Amino acid sequence: MRKVRDNLDKRRTMSEVNETLRLLDQRCSTRAYDPAPPTDEEKRTVLHAALRAPTAGNMMLYSIIEIEDQELKDRLAVTCDDQPFIARAPWVLLFVADFQKWMDLFAACGCDELPDVPPGVTPGPGDLIMACNDAVIAAQNAVVAAESLGIGSCYIGDIMELGETHAELLKLPRYTFPAAMLCLGRPKVRPHRTERYEEHVVHKNRYRRLTTSELADVSRELDELHGARSPRPGVSGCVQDVYARKFTAGFAAEMNRSVAWWLERWTSGTAGAE
Repeated sequence: MRKVRDNLDKRRTMSEVNETLRLLDQRCSTRAYDPAPPTDEEKRTVLHAALRAPTAGNMMLYSIIEIEDQELKDRLAVTCDDQPFIARAPWVLLFVADFQKWMDLFAACGCDELPDVPPGVTPGPGDLIMACNDAVIAAQNAVVAAESLGIGSCYIGDIMELGETHAELLKLPRYTFPAAMLCLGRPKVRPHRTERYEEHVVHKNRYRRLTTSELADVSRELDELHGARSPRPGVSGCVQDVYARKFTAGFAAEMNRSVAWWLERWTSGTAGAE
Protein backbone atom coordinates (compact mmCIF):
# COMPACT_ATOMS: atom_id res chain seq x y z
CA MET A 1 0.00 0.00 0.00
CA ARG A 2 2.81 2.43 0.86
CA LYS A 3 4.39 1.93 -2.57
CA VAL A 4 1.07 2.73 -4.25
CA ARG A 5 0.69 5.92 -2.18
CA ASP A 6 4.27 6.99 -2.96
CA ASN A 7 3.73 6.49 -6.70
CA LEU A 8 0.49 8.45 -6.52
CA ASP A 9 2.26 11.32 -4.75
CA LYS A 10 4.96 11.34 -7.45
CA ARG A 11 2.37 11.52 -10.22
CA ARG A 12 0.60 14.38 -8.49
CA THR A 13 3.90 16.23 -8.20
CA MET A 14 4.38 15.87 -11.97
CA SER A 15 0.81 17.04 -12.62
CA GLU A 16 1.52 20.24 -10.73
CA VAL A 17 3.98 21.33 -13.42
CA ASN A 18 2.24 19.86 -16.47
CA GLU A 19 -1.11 21.36 -17.43
CA THR A 20 -2.31 18.34 -19.43
CA LEU A 21 -1.51 15.94 -16.60
CA ARG A 22 -3.19 18.29 -14.12
CA LEU A 23 -6.38 18.29 -16.18
CA LEU A 24 -6.38 14.50 -16.42
CA ASP A 25 -5.70 14.13 -12.71
CA GLN A 26 -8.40 16.56 -11.59
CA ARG A 27 -11.16 15.63 -14.05
CA CYS A 28 -14.25 14.10 -12.47
CA SER A 29 -17.86 13.56 -13.50
CA THR A 30 -20.05 16.66 -13.40
CA ARG A 31 -23.80 16.25 -12.82
CA ALA A 32 -24.78 19.73 -11.57
CA TYR A 33 -24.45 22.48 -14.15
CA ASP A 34 -24.47 26.22 -14.43
CA PRO A 35 -27.41 26.83 -16.80
CA ALA A 36 -25.31 28.97 -19.17
CA PRO A 37 -24.38 26.77 -22.15
CA PRO A 38 -20.92 26.63 -23.70
CA THR A 39 -20.38 29.33 -26.30
CA ASP A 40 -20.48 28.51 -30.01
CA GLU A 41 -16.70 28.94 -30.15
CA GLU A 42 -16.22 26.55 -27.23
CA LYS A 43 -18.48 23.99 -28.92
CA ARG A 44 -16.52 24.25 -32.17
CA THR A 45 -13.27 23.83 -30.24
CA VAL A 46 -14.49 20.72 -28.41
CA LEU A 47 -15.89 19.15 -31.59
CA HIS A 48 -12.66 19.88 -33.46
CA ALA A 49 -10.71 18.11 -30.70
CA ALA A 50 -13.05 15.12 -30.99
CA LEU A 51 -12.50 14.94 -34.74
CA ARG A 52 -8.72 14.98 -34.24
CA ALA A 53 -8.88 11.72 -32.25
CA PRO A 54 -7.10 8.61 -33.53
CA THR A 55 -9.31 6.56 -35.85
CA ALA A 56 -8.97 3.18 -37.55
CA GLY A 57 -7.69 3.65 -41.10
CA ASN A 58 -8.78 7.31 -40.98
CA MET A 59 -12.34 6.06 -41.59
CA MET A 60 -13.84 7.97 -38.63
CA LEU A 61 -16.25 5.16 -37.86
CA TYR A 62 -18.50 7.34 -35.74
CA SER A 63 -21.01 10.15 -35.95
CA ILE A 64 -21.77 12.78 -33.31
CA ILE A 65 -25.35 13.81 -32.61
CA GLU A 66 -25.83 17.12 -30.79
CA ILE A 67 -29.03 16.73 -28.79
CA GLU A 68 -30.51 20.21 -28.47
CA ASP A 69 -34.26 19.55 -28.36
CA GLN A 70 -35.40 19.88 -24.75
CA GLU A 71 -38.21 17.37 -25.14
CA LEU A 72 -35.70 14.82 -26.40
CA LYS A 73 -33.37 15.51 -23.46
CA ASP A 74 -36.32 15.16 -21.10
CA ARG A 75 -37.15 11.80 -22.64
CA LEU A 76 -33.55 10.58 -22.46
CA ALA A 77 -33.41 11.58 -18.79
CA VAL A 78 -36.11 8.94 -18.25
CA THR A 79 -34.98 6.23 -20.66
CA CYS A 80 -31.36 6.43 -19.48
CA ASP A 81 -32.19 4.93 -16.09
CA ASP A 82 -34.07 7.95 -14.69
CA GLN A 83 -31.27 10.50 -14.35
CA PRO A 84 -32.85 13.99 -14.22
CA PHE A 85 -29.55 15.84 -14.62
CA ILE A 86 -29.48 14.74 -18.29
CA ALA A 87 -32.43 17.04 -18.96
CA ARG A 88 -30.62 19.92 -17.24
CA ALA A 89 -27.32 19.50 -19.09
CA PRO A 90 -26.62 22.57 -21.27
CA TRP A 91 -24.97 20.46 -23.98
CA VAL A 92 -25.50 16.77 -24.78
CA LEU A 93 -23.45 14.84 -27.34
CA LEU A 94 -24.13 11.29 -28.49
CA PHE A 95 -21.18 9.43 -30.00
CA VAL A 96 -22.53 6.78 -32.35
CA ALA A 97 -20.44 3.89 -33.62
CA ASP A 98 -21.28 4.26 -37.29
CA PHE A 99 -20.59 1.87 -40.16
CA GLN A 100 -23.86 2.83 -41.88
CA LYS A 101 -22.28 5.84 -43.57
CA TRP A 102 -19.59 3.61 -45.10
CA MET A 103 -22.16 1.08 -46.30
CA ASP A 104 -24.01 3.97 -47.93
CA LEU A 105 -20.75 5.25 -49.46
CA PHE A 106 -19.88 1.77 -50.73
CA ALA A 107 -23.28 1.54 -52.42
CA ALA A 108 -23.13 5.05 -53.85
CA CYS A 109 -19.67 4.43 -55.32
CA GLY A 110 -20.54 1.06 -56.88
CA CYS A 111 -18.10 -0.88 -54.72
CA ASP A 112 -20.17 -4.08 -54.96
CA GLU A 113 -19.45 -4.19 -58.69
CA LEU A 114 -15.65 -4.14 -58.39
CA PRO A 115 -13.82 -7.12 -59.98
CA ASP A 116 -12.23 -9.72 -57.71
CA VAL A 117 -14.12 -8.41 -54.68
CA PRO A 118 -16.69 -10.62 -52.91
CA PRO A 119 -20.21 -9.17 -53.26
CA GLY A 120 -22.73 -8.64 -50.50
CA VAL A 121 -20.27 -8.32 -47.61
CA THR A 122 -21.80 -6.70 -44.54
CA PRO A 123 -20.21 -5.41 -41.30
CA GLY A 124 -19.47 -8.03 -38.67
CA PRO A 125 -18.84 -7.95 -34.91
CA GLY A 126 -15.22 -6.85 -35.43
CA ASP A 127 -16.41 -3.84 -37.41
CA LEU A 128 -18.76 -2.96 -34.56
CA ILE A 129 -15.99 -3.13 -31.95
CA MET A 130 -13.67 -1.08 -34.15
CA ALA A 131 -16.38 1.56 -34.62
CA CYS A 132 -16.98 1.61 -30.85
CA ASN A 133 -13.25 2.18 -30.34
CA ASP A 134 -13.33 5.13 -32.73
CA ALA A 135 -16.42 6.62 -31.09
CA VAL A 136 -15.19 6.37 -27.50
CA ILE A 137 -11.71 7.68 -28.33
CA ALA A 138 -13.34 10.70 -29.99
CA ALA A 139 -15.58 11.16 -26.96
CA GLN A 140 -12.62 11.18 -24.60
CA ASN A 141 -10.85 13.79 -26.74
CA ALA A 142 -13.99 15.91 -26.34
CA VAL A 143 -13.94 15.36 -22.57
CA VAL A 144 -10.33 16.52 -22.22
CA ALA A 145 -10.86 19.52 -24.50
CA ALA A 146 -13.99 20.52 -22.58
CA GLU A 147 -12.16 20.17 -19.26
CA SER A 148 -9.43 22.51 -20.53
CA LEU A 149 -12.14 25.15 -21.13
CA GLY A 150 -13.67 24.75 -17.67
CA ILE A 151 -16.54 22.64 -18.99
CA GLY A 152 -17.36 19.52 -16.98
CA SER A 153 -18.68 16.26 -18.39
CA CYS A 154 -20.39 13.02 -17.46
CA TYR A 155 -20.52 9.83 -19.51
CA ILE A 156 -23.95 8.18 -19.82
CA GLY A 157 -23.51 4.46 -20.47
CA ASP A 158 -27.23 3.87 -20.01
CA ILE A 159 -27.79 5.02 -23.59
CA MET A 160 -26.97 1.39 -24.54
CA GLU A 161 -30.08 0.21 -22.68
CA LEU A 162 -33.63 0.06 -24.09
CA GLY A 163 -32.23 -0.58 -27.55
CA GLU A 164 -35.57 -0.71 -29.33
CA THR A 165 -36.64 2.58 -27.75
CA HIS A 166 -33.40 4.47 -28.39
CA ALA A 167 -33.04 3.18 -31.95
CA GLU A 168 -36.47 4.61 -32.75
CA LEU A 169 -36.11 7.76 -30.67
CA LEU A 170 -32.79 8.72 -32.30
CA LYS A 171 -33.52 7.24 -35.75
CA LEU A 172 -30.43 5.03 -35.63
CA PRO A 173 -30.16 2.77 -38.70
CA ARG A 174 -28.97 -0.83 -38.75
CA TYR A 175 -25.20 -0.38 -38.73
CA THR A 176 -25.04 2.05 -35.83
CA PHE A 177 -24.69 1.69 -32.07
CA PRO A 178 -24.91 4.39 -29.34
CA ALA A 179 -21.44 3.92 -27.88
CA ALA A 180 -21.38 6.82 -25.43
CA MET A 181 -23.37 9.89 -24.49
CA LEU A 182 -21.85 12.95 -22.85
CA CYS A 183 -23.54 15.58 -20.73
CA LEU A 184 -21.47 18.76 -20.68
CA GLY A 185 -21.65 22.10 -18.89
CA ARG A 186 -19.82 24.34 -16.48
CA PRO A 187 -19.96 22.88 -12.97
CA LYS A 188 -22.37 24.61 -10.61
CA VAL A 189 -20.14 23.37 -7.81
CA ARG A 190 -16.82 21.62 -8.17
CA PRO A 191 -17.55 17.87 -7.89
CA HIS A 192 -15.63 15.69 -5.49
CA ARG A 193 -12.62 14.05 -7.11
CA THR A 194 -12.91 10.25 -6.89
CA GLU A 195 -9.77 8.28 -6.17
CA ARG A 196 -8.93 5.23 -8.28
CA TYR A 197 -7.51 1.99 -6.97
CA GLU A 198 -4.18 1.36 -8.69
CA GLU A 199 -2.53 -1.69 -7.20
CA HIS A 200 -2.27 -4.64 -9.62
CA VAL A 201 -3.95 -2.77 -12.50
CA VAL A 202 -0.88 -2.66 -14.75
CA HIS A 203 0.39 -6.03 -16.01
CA LYS A 204 3.70 -6.81 -17.72
CA ASN A 205 3.69 -8.51 -21.14
CA ARG A 206 0.74 -10.83 -20.41
CA TYR A 207 -2.42 -10.82 -18.35
CA ARG A 208 -1.97 -12.36 -14.92
CA ARG A 209 -4.87 -13.30 -12.64
CA LEU A 210 -4.41 -12.08 -9.11
CA THR A 211 -3.58 -14.39 -6.23
CA THR A 212 -5.84 -14.73 -3.20
CA SER A 213 -3.51 -12.47 -1.26
CA GLU A 214 -3.48 -9.84 -4.03
CA LEU A 215 -7.27 -9.92 -4.31
CA ALA A 216 -7.46 -9.27 -0.57
CA ASP A 217 -5.10 -6.29 -1.02
CA VAL A 218 -7.28 -4.85 -3.77
CA SER A 219 -10.42 -5.35 -1.66
CA ARG A 220 -8.81 -3.55 1.28
CA GLU A 221 -7.71 -0.66 -0.93
CA LEU A 222 -11.20 -0.32 -2.40
CA ASP A 223 -12.67 -0.27 1.10
CA GLU A 224 -10.15 2.40 2.10
CA LEU A 225 -10.97 4.55 -0.92
CA HIS A 226 -14.73 4.05 -1.19
CA GLY A 227 -16.29 1.60 1.26
CA ALA A 228 -19.91 0.62 0.63
CA ARG A 229 -21.83 3.47 -1.00
CA SER A 230 -25.21 2.47 0.34
CA PRO A 231 -26.16 0.31 3.33
CA ARG A 232 -27.70 -2.99 2.30
CA PRO A 233 -28.60 -6.02 4.42
CA GLY A 234 -25.65 -8.37 4.66
CA VAL A 235 -23.38 -6.25 2.45
CA SER A 236 -19.88 -5.71 3.76
CA GLY A 237 -17.34 -3.55 1.95
CA CYS A 238 -16.94 -2.09 -1.52
CA VAL A 239 -16.74 -5.32 -3.55
CA GLN A 240 -19.98 -6.78 -2.15
CA ASP A 241 -21.61 -3.38 -2.59
CA VAL A 242 -20.67 -3.26 -6.29
CA TYR A 243 -21.95 -6.81 -6.75
CA ALA A 244 -25.31 -6.06 -5.11
CA ARG A 245 -25.79 -2.47 -6.31
CA LYS A 246 -24.46 -2.69 -9.88
CA PHE A 247 -23.43 -6.11 -11.27
CA THR A 248 -26.65 -7.95 -10.33
CA ALA A 249 -28.97 -4.94 -10.61
CA GLY A 250 -31.91 -4.74 -12.98
CA PHE A 251 -30.31 -2.03 -15.12
CA ALA A 252 -27.27 -4.26 -15.68
CA ALA A 253 -29.52 -7.09 -16.86
CA GLU A 254 -31.30 -4.67 -19.20
CA MET A 255 -27.98 -3.39 -20.54
CA ASN A 256 -26.86 -6.93 -21.39
CA ARG A 257 -30.22 -7.77 -22.98
CA SER A 258 -30.18 -4.58 -24.98
CA VAL A 259 -26.58 -4.89 -26.18
CA ALA A 260 -27.41 -8.41 -27.38
CA TRP A 261 -30.31 -6.84 -29.32
CA TRP A 262 -28.04 -4.20 -30.86
CA LEU A 263 -25.53 -6.93 -31.86
CA GLU A 264 -28.23 -9.16 -33.36
CA ARG A 265 -29.57 -6.17 -35.28
CA TRP A 266 -26.10 -5.36 -36.60
CA THR A 267 -25.08 -8.87 -37.62
CA SER A 268 -28.30 -10.43 -38.92
CA GLY A 269 -30.88 -7.75 -39.38
CA THR A 270 -33.59 -9.77 -37.62
CA ALA A 271 -34.05 -7.40 -34.67
CA GLY A 272 -35.86 -4.50 -36.25
CA ALA A 273 -33.16 -3.40 -38.68
CA GLU A 274 -33.96 -1.13 -41.57
